Amino acid sequence: MRKRPSPGRATVAGALALLAASPLAPRGLDSEPSSAAAPAGAVSPVPATSWRRVSPTAAGLDPAALRRIAAQARRGKSNCLVVVRDGRLAGEWYFHGTGPSTTQDVFSVTKSFASTLVGIARDDGDLALGDRASKWIPQWRGTRSASVTVRDLLAMVSGRQWSVLSDYVQLLLAPDRTAFAIGLRQSAAPGRTWTYNNAAVQTLEQVLRRATGTDVAAFARRRLFRPLGMTHTTMATDRAGNPQLFEGIRSTCRDLARFGLLMLDQGRWGSRRIVSPGWVEQATGRPSTPLNAAYGFLWWLNRRGTLASPLAGTSASAAKSGAERKGRLVPGAPADMFWALGLGNQLVQVDPGSRTVVVRLGTAEPSPQPPTFGPAEASRVVTRAVRR
Repeated sequence: MRKRPSPGRATVAGALALLAASPLAPRGLDSEPSSAAAPAGAVSPVPATSWRRVSPTAAGLDPAALRRIAAQARRGKSNCLVVVRDGRLAGEWYFHGTGPSTTQDVFSVTKSFASTLVGIARDDGDLALGDRASKWIPQWRGTRSASVTVRDLLAMVSGRQWSVLSDYVQLLLAPDRTAFAIGLRQSAAPGRTWTYNNAAVQTLEQVLRRATGTDVAAFARRRLFRPLGMTHTTMATDRAGNPQLFEGIRSTCRDLARFGLLMLDQGRWGSRRIVSPGWVEQATGRPSTPLNAAYGFLWWLNRRGTLASPLAGTSASAAKSGAERKGRLVPGAPADMFWALGLGNQLVQVDPGSRTVVVRLGTAEPSPQPPTFGPAEASRVVTRAVRR
């Protein structure tokens, strides 16, 4: 079984150089902590054009612990760190000349947006998880790819071709990335291997476009960005005009916190349903495949089992390692915590038990070097700062 990384916008030379380093997966006691229980069916107060602010103490957070975490974020080459508790902005820090409206590429955090867009389309009845992708990708009909389903693409078990050359060089250079991704061969039967495959995710662009009958970027603006007030968030396109689903969203810490809050509240934004709670549960509540307990539908999980390296979503150097380990992505953090992760440790962290959302954006290091600030460090907002 092979695990693969997220590329972002690495240069050709840089992409190949990234393979020199080996990932270090955090290890330790795999305890079963639990967060403070949230009321059943709780829905957070959602921000309008501005966030409702609250002091850390009033939010049930230890101010001193938060200051230490923020200091570590600064040392870890972060540009911003935002902490939201039950819909209220309880902590916000900016570094290196950035501010609340500073946007940057969030790399593979984009994949979790793609997952949510698929969920919205499924709720609309435009597609089903068990549908064959070839329903909308006629190039795959009559080939070994004919049996690949929408579920397979979301779970990273499609069996589509992967190599350093195809995923880190040719895909990034292709003027039409959707066409390139669709034209790759089938390497294995669906469901046999788990591979962090950017090209396979990009094929969802054609699936969504044809299933919904609309441009995917326009669909994202109308059904996700605008309802949530994500006014600084955009989706990049390739030279052929195809929206990018494997990477390319540009956003801010505050906008991403809105996205995290949507997922915290099971797809509800105040009184409005954006995506169904059933989809949120399928995407983030349980592993999508026994091949990787840390993966849902384009979201990273903290469930126990056989894991891909936690660097697979945050470091291109993870491509070199096919080693497995047992346990959880972040030992010591709540089992129901989940993340959207992107190259360079871009992250949106959601903890349902303590009703916290943490967003961190930082330097786009293809292979993050210490000091770093990733999922393990972000989880300390819950394990060290939340007052139980």
